[in-house]
Amino acid sequence: MSTAGLFTAHVPGSSPVHRAPLWLKLVGVLAVGVVPWLTTSLGAMLVVTAVVLGIAVLARLPADRLLRSLRGLLPVLVLLLAFQWWANGPTYAVRVVLGIVNAYLAAGVLTATTPVTDLLDGVVRAARPLRRVIDPEVVALTLGIVVRSIPWVAGSFSSVRQSARARGLERSPRAVVVPTVVHVVAFARATGEALAARGLTDPPEAVPGPARHDGPPGPDRPGGHRLP
Repeated sequence: MSTAGLFTAHVPGSSPVHRAPLWLKLVGVLAVGVVPWLTTSLGAMLVVTAVVLGIAVLARLPADRLLRSLRGLLPVLVLLLAFQWWANGPTYAVRVVLGIVNAYLAAGVLTATTPVTDLLDGVVRAARPLRRVIDPEVVALTLGIVVRSIPWVAGSFSSVRQSARARGLERSPRAVVVPTVVHVVAFARATGEALAARGLTDPPEAVPGPARHDGPPGPDRPGGHRLP
């Protein structure tokens, strides 16, 4: 995929980041996400950014994957920066944007250095204490579909955009959005049909059994006789 980023596929490797246990990586991602709530210092946010980038370098992740991952988020970041700059000033705006970028990159490093099977196994283990409320296998299946769908949608959008550019329609939102929506809907239908074929979408049906009646037959019960 020409627009492959951190979230599209696992990057094999033997770095310390790849060998780190899943729980440690999850704790790191949560810590990065919590930092903006614990400090208002722009310097602290820049330190977190440097640490996340340093971990990505330690994991030997390709630089083009980092840039491509951020490129898809760039329009939202620019709009958010402009609005927060106008509403709350430059320092606050930069801090908000850095917080989002740090969390986004940390999550991307997690998915890029951890096989999908390990992620799903970790989700199943974490959900087992709640098995009375939710089915861990269903949670893992849902996460697996999400992880598989994100790169597929990104690749579909890239292919449609390249086709539109070849026809000279790269500036037409209709030429890009409509085919992408059609592809996504078709993908969703195919995924739903595959799940239905495996019996994963329908609730278990109740097994019919003999009718049960409490008490002796009465006028309105089977076997009873209505008086004239």
